[in-house]
Amino acid sequence: DPASAPHDGVRRLQLRTDATLSPALLDEVAQADAVLCSVPPDAEGDPALRLLLPALQASPALRWVGYLSSTSVYADRAGGWIDETSVADATGIAGVQRRLAEAQWRSLAEQRGIASAVLRLPGLYGPGRNALLQLAQGLARHVVRPGLVFNRLHVQDLAAVIIAAMQRPTPHAVYLPSDDEPAPPQDVLAFAARLGGFAMPPAVAWDDPALSPTLRRFYESSKRIDSRGTREALGWEPQFPTYREGLRALADTDLRA
Repeated sequence: DPASAPHDGVRRLQLRTDATLSPALLDEVAQADAVLCSVPPDAEGDPALRLLLPALQASPALRWVGYLSSTSVYADRAGGWIDETSVADATGIAGVQRRLAEAQWRSLAEQRGIASAVLRLPGLYGPGRNALLQLAQGLARHVVRPGLVFNRLHVQDLAAVIIAAMQRPTPHAVYLPSDDEPAPPQDVLAFAARLGGFAMPPAVAWDDPALSPTLRRFYESSKRIDSRGTREALGWEPQFPTYREGLRALADTDLRA
């Protein structure tokens, strides 16, 4: 909701699936040379692209489109490695929907003859969304699945990757930005607890029936991200190479705010 957004000088226009597109939004789209979408997909792909497709097809200024996807497009690797050349082979609902949305954005770029980038992201964290705040608010879940590891990415590093991708327009680019250390989620939670002086919540098995199906699905897939190809292509290195640097920086902001 633009009315509740922070006063940071960024202009925000509301996009609603049940309403006519505003002339102001269509005007912005017509003038934009780059469009980035972070809207989650549905069964038919990207709902935002469905609404904006005629405007994007007609835009005289458009030169680059980007889509924030997810590593859910890859099936479980049992802790194995993925990189930009790995096959997006997920058959679960979330992964299939992401793959469909990716294809729709690529199709638009091909029709227009412009550059495109799909960024397949790991778990994101940053100000207002991190293990420290979850512990402080009593919302942290200590879920354990032996052998499970995740990569992560600080939102400041994501912003740097997006800017780098826009500055290096490439046809059909696929990027896997991530930190340097795939780690078990309980290790990250334990580090945050020590850093903030919090008690660890009781451990729960990942397949415990008390957990929601959505949360259980989150813990079904284990993979490690090799982001060397993305770093070389974009000339990028993470400011926060592991969760430790990221959480230490957040402890100085979120917990003292």
